[in-house]
Amino acid sequence: MNPNEWRAYLVTQESRSAGRETAAIVESALDGGVDVVQLREKGRPARERYELGRRLRELTADAGVPLIVNDRVDLAAAVGADGVHLGQSDLPAAVARERLGDEAIVGVSASTVPEARAAADAGADYLGVGAVYATDTKDVPAETNGLGPDRVADIAGAVDLPVVGIGGIDARNAGAVAAAGAAGVAVVSAITAADDPRAATAEIREVVDDER
Repeated sequence: MNPNEWRAYLVTQESRSAGRETAAIVESALDGGVDVVQLREKGRPARERYELGRRLRELTADAGVPLIVNDRVDLAAAVGADGVHLGQSDLPAAVARERLGDEAIVGVSASTVPEARAAADAGADYLGVGAVYATDTKDVPAETNGLGPDRVADIAGAVDLPVVGIGGIDARNAGAVAAAGAAGVAVVSAITAADDPRAATAEIREVVDDER
């Protein structure tokens, strides 16, 4: 479960899954070699996210792949996830660590070197850096929507933590993100909306591997 070994990181979003259920997308991605799955699904009620989280916990546990929950420390604990990913406006990483325990994986989003250093000081295990390329998958402030691989390189060089690039990434540009120093890339639509999520996952993972 070492984030340094993550290449392909799936962030779920059923509204971006071409009418398919998230569990089916995750099964395909696991077949394609995805290294980590993050339960996002922000638009769904807490009860639905919990039930989906329990299903994804079963799938990922069977595959030996970590399950991360977006934002919600309580939900991560409730479904038995391996960790949580926090934004800059969420609970501090140190609080998440206290609630989830020393073995939990705690990721933090960062778009600047100061944010990255603060997350490292707070005990984060990895950083999600972006949006690397312009994206409309989630609400991203204009000033951080399309930071480019150079920002990934700046942050990767400033902290001793694995960096996962996120935002507008697919197989065509994932290599540049890895070449800039990212351990891997996190994607939504590049897998969830793909005609063949298994093949899309395998391709992204291969592209990142080639640049590592």
